[in-house]
Amino acid sequence: MTARRTPAGPGAEQLQDPEDLDVEEVLALVNENRGPVPAAPRPVTAPKEPGERGEAAPAPEHRHHRATSWPEARAIAERAALRAAARRTPVSVLLDGALGLVLAAPLAALTDLPSFDTSAMDGWAVAGPGPWDVRGDGILAGQADPGTLGDGQAVRIATGARVPSDTTAVLRSEHGRTDDKARLYATREVAHGQDIRPRGQECRSGDQLLPAGTLVTPAVLGLAAAAGYDTLSVVPRPRVDVLVLGDELLTEGRPHDGLIRDALGPMLPPWLRALGAEVTAVRHLGDDPKTLGKALATSDADVIVTTGGTAAGPVDHLHPTLERLGAELLVDGVEVRPGHPMLLARVQSDQHLVGLPGNPLAAASGLLTLAEPLLRTLAARPAPEPYAMPLHEEVHGHPHDTRLIPVVLRGDRALPLHYNGPAMLRGIAAADALAVVPPGGVRRDHEADLLDLPWASAGVAACFT
Repeated sequence: MTARRTPAGPGAEQLQDPEDLDVEEVLALVNENRGPVPAAPRPVTAPKEPGERGEAAPAPEHRHHRATSWPEARAIAERAALRAAARRTPVSVLLDGALGLVLAAPLAALTDLPSFDTSAMDGWAVAGPGPWDVRGDGILAGQADPGTLGDGQAVRIATGARVPSDTTAVLRSEHGRTDDKARLYATREVAHGQDIRPRGQECRSGDQLLPAGTLVTPAVLGLAAAAGYDTLSVVPRPRVDVLVLGDELLTEGRPHDGLIRDALGPMLPPWLRALGAEVTAVRHLGDDPKTLGKALATSDADVIVTTGGTAAGPVDHLHPTLERLGAELLVDGVEVRPGHPMLLARVQSDQHLVGLPGNPLAAASGLLTLAEPLLRTLAARPAPEPYAMPLHEEVHGHPHDTRLIPVVLRGDRALPLHYNGPAMLRGIAAADALAVVPPGGVRRDHEADLLDLPWASAGVAACFT
């Protein structure tokens, strides 16, 4: 864990560096479900804006001075989620529904593993020194009572079968031979206890196998089943409603007559699922403040994600709608390109809204800046390990803002991709990660921090299920 830094900006004295957050902090709140709540960033009170349709909103430059730095915006999103986590209750789910969730309680063994002395190989169970007289029966896995072996006896046994009482060792099939009188001879030395998995070798009943906060992987599911579990106590997935805003959007066919194809409706739900969310609704809304206000007021999701309407144009209704609903603006613009006019609001004490810009790559920037830390913390997932790589070529920076640039990873270098404008998806569709380019840029062969894209780090099939 890195040393704490003191962030700048409103409410900075109440914030910790995002890397100081850990799964235990989140789970303590999830499990306790009561008690003091960590301090949240002070809300940014939006200026009074006209609420009637057709009235002009304040010019964008009126909000520009309140833009939050990119690192601080991510820290605020994590802190907001940590506060909301105090009101989230663990749920019990069947094993086949737990993949990708986080354990809300330690996984303790419900039985010894193995729960009886077990043969580790196909061969013979033998008692005492050889040669041995081979019994006519055999022991298969699942047999309840294998009986007892007398000194000088042997019996055929399968891998995973329970060994008889008084067994000295298991002799592998390839290490023994029998004669025509059913006498068994070892072809190499037999050690006491060889190829027997003794009861409790892996764990004893009550042993802690995994701590709370462990991400449930396929291997965790296997361990839980072996330890006797049918269900697991987990942190529930955050429920997300997606509202795609805009009169100009088509949901099928080619662009025509000034209308454009909606790219965010197909892109956001699987991306949000990859971030650990349960997408409960995807709705397309026109540029109407009343419709937007009703959709926000009636949503019972943990997080609402909107697209478009975050700036200050004549049909950008998100700011005045949030003000009418009494929402708190926690982040109102971020010093990042693309995606500058993104926002984060607390609509209710346990409900947040992430407002993404309407341009596709700008929206992706908003996902990774605000939605990812918010959803990750709500789901109690561990933060990804930060890493950096040298850039294959120079990337020019913005004078004041952070830039997020799609890159592909080639050996020990990250190669910046073209087609990285706010409205473009061609670059990120081919990318493995986004390079975090600070103001001023990064020179060739100098390192840049990288943000993995979920499908690049886990595989497409793995991360979207």
